[in-house]
Amino acid sequence: MQVTNYFKHKLKTQQQIGLWIGLADAYGTEIAANAGYDWLLIDGEHAPSDLRTTLSQLQSIAAYPSQAVVRPPIGSVQLIKQLLDIGAQTLLIPMVETVEQAELMVRAVRYPPEGIRSVGAALARATRWNSIPNYYQTAHEEICLLIQIESVTGLENLDAILQIDGIDGVFIGAVDLSATMGYQGDPNHPEVQKAVIDAIQRIRSAGKAAGILSTQHEVTQKYIELGTEFVAVGVDTSILMNSLRDLLGKYKKDINVINPTSGY
Repeated sequence: MQVTNYFKHKLKTQQQIGLWIGLADAYGTEIAANAGYDWLLIDGEHAPSDLRTTLSQLQSIAAYPSQAVVRPPIGSVQLIKQLLDIGAQTLLIPMVETVEQAELMVRAVRYPPEGIRSVGAALARATRWNSIPNYYQTAHEEICLLIQIESVTGLENLDAILQIDGIDGVFIGAVDLSATMGYQGDPNHPEVQKAVIDAIQRIRSAGKAAGILSTQHEVTQKYIELGTEFVAVGVDTSILMNSLRDLLGKYKKDINVINPTSGY
């Protein structure tokens, strides 16, 4: 039996709250899964999650209701093939700017004749090592493709990208977007916020699911109230760092407290 992708099936029926995972360790990821987030983003773009550590994190999440989303470092056809074979069902592809890039990603997650994903069932965890009947015919039903728009160029092409069949959701990368708009490291600048809100509204109007990462409560709440379908509300590395500093500050008064001035 095909493994059900509950994240995909809930995308347009209920909001899902997620957490960014950057520790790149299965034990830490399992703790996050136990906390009860709807989805966990295994980050291979800016965190050191490679194919092996991503596999171990997928395995640790599998015992919990939390759903895994995997972000590779780049929209590589070869890497997408490997991630799907180890059992990733939802992918977030970064730095998509054009229709051509988006269309290639759709083909990369589908088998021929619709796509270009190559066949390797006997070696793949995704097929339970060739134990799922009709996997090739039904795999696309449980694979969720999310693309990340995070530049002015991407926003300019957003309406055309939203017309592509096979894209389930669009995630707005507000920090990189802020840099391309001239407000580097300030995703909460009013002009950036205006662009992000407009993009979310356009995505949802086109019938796609919209996603965002935001760690400032007031801004996050605004995105949720807009109806944004999948919202990450924190980053595990930041939560750990801030908690460690706060705890130490209770007992050592001479420490330097560093307040981040940019990013999330």
